[in-house]
Amino acid sequence: MNLNQITVPSLDLEKSIIFYKKLGLRLIVESLPHYARFECVEGNATFSIHEVEELPKGDGVYVYFETEKLDTEVQRISNEGLEFDQLPTDQRWLWREARLKDPDGNQIILYFGGDNRKNPPWRIN
Repeated sequence: MNLNQITVPSLDLEKSIIFYKKLGLRLIVESLPHYARFECVEGNATFSIHEVEELPKGDGVYVYFETEKLDTEVQRISNEGLEFDQLPTDQRWLWREARLKDPDGNQIILYFGGDNRKNPPWRIN
């Protein structure tokens, strides 16, 4: 089994499409006002947004996009006008992360975990 597609809810797909294009995803399906799909520039995963009448309650959705060029990407995205809640920061779990929210409040984390993503020192054998 391979996880290769994530979908998040949105109240306004047009705003979300602009956001995710600035983030660097490539729009491949645009079926407004209900659905849009993007492909990631690296790898084979796709990411989509779908229209909902109401957003989920609580913390919502957390989506992680990994890039080896984290600091460069954060600078590029900032230059596109998107604001980060947290600039690249080294975390105690050995990842470097930057955080921002999409127009619907979904938490977007850009990070680089490298080998520590799947093989942290505390990995269970």
